[in-house]
Amino acid sequence: MRYPAFLKEKGRIGFIAPSFGCAGEPYRTCFEAALTKFTRMGFTVVKGPNAYEEKGLGKSNTPEKCGEEINTFFREDLCDCIISCGGGETMCEDLDYVDFEGIKEAPAKWYMGYSDNTNLTFTLPTLADTAAVYGPCAANFGMDPWHPSVQDALDLLTGKKLVMENYDGWEKEKLKDEEHPLLPYNITEPFGMQVFTPDRTGACASGRLIGGCLDILQILCGTKYDKMAEFSEKYASDGILLFFESCDLNPMGIRRALWQLESAGWFSRVKGFLVGRAFHYDEEFAGMNRINAVMGILEKYNVPVFMDVDLGHLPPMMPVISGSYATVKAGEGSLQLQMELR
Repeated sequence: MRYPAFLKEKGRIGFIAPSFGCAGEPYRTCFEAALTKFTRMGFTVVKGPNAYEEKGLGKSNTPEKCGEEINTFFREDLCDCIISCGGGETMCEDLDYVDFEGIKEAPAKWYMGYSDNTNLTFTLPTLADTAAVYGPCAANFGMDPWHPSVQDALDLLTGKKLVMENYDGWEKEKLKDEEHPLLPYNITEPFGMQVFTPDRTGACASGRLIGGCLDILQILCGTKYDKMAEFSEKYASDGILLFFESCDLNPMGIRRALWQLESAGWFSRVKGFLVGRAFHYDEEFAGMNRINAVMGILEKYNVPVFMDVDLGHLPPMMPVISGSYATVKAGEGSLQLQMELR
């Protein structure tokens, strides 16, 4: 696994839009506030050509233009790390235009984003042997004041922090809107992780950390961009620590997605699962909820399952290095994730 150099003081941060850009509100105001903050910190900001575009369907621009932007920022010496402008809907269409071999041969750069950005944060480690960060997109850095999770993301990119811990609470209903674009997270719910462990294991698991948004993992599964079997065999001695969360999937959709990944052999080397809070958190249908949707598939593997952790679309989220070797430990109402670059 290739690990990029950490962002240095007065380094260059590139911003690209392989999914949605920051053309509309409240994202444009948030993005510009983030750029101001980074500039005041001494960083140089480099905006890609699609940052403010809205010419595409479910993304900033055409798949060809988005792929071109990705390739340019990874292969050319324009920046030291890359943060995605935002999530979106159809980033998968970019992949046919991404030069993964060229990215693999170029000096490694950190790429950070979440949700639809799973299309890169998952494929960079599995196709280009390059670690990536599943973490906040650019607009999140515009909030004032920053939530500790946002500071953690910057501290990870700069190499100051590789051990993450849960936060005190989470946001169930956001207050940020077009009239109040820079509001911080509306933390109203206490951290409430659940841990399911078989008798023969404790509340601890280690392995090669890989995953992302389940909506996207399901789409990639079985395509030419699915190299999970090869990745699992390459790191067979480490085992796999799989993390996922979900956006559009309701409990039935989560159940079907996990069945698909299981049927494709994704869990053959699994040592544990980190499951973020589902966006459809309280939804239940025909007796299916977020818990039994997951556990009905995963419990047979007899490994720890950490449910409702700080990952995903109900913030805050821990930034995590996809491709790293990680150890997760759960205590009484607490979680710690230690990542190693090996």
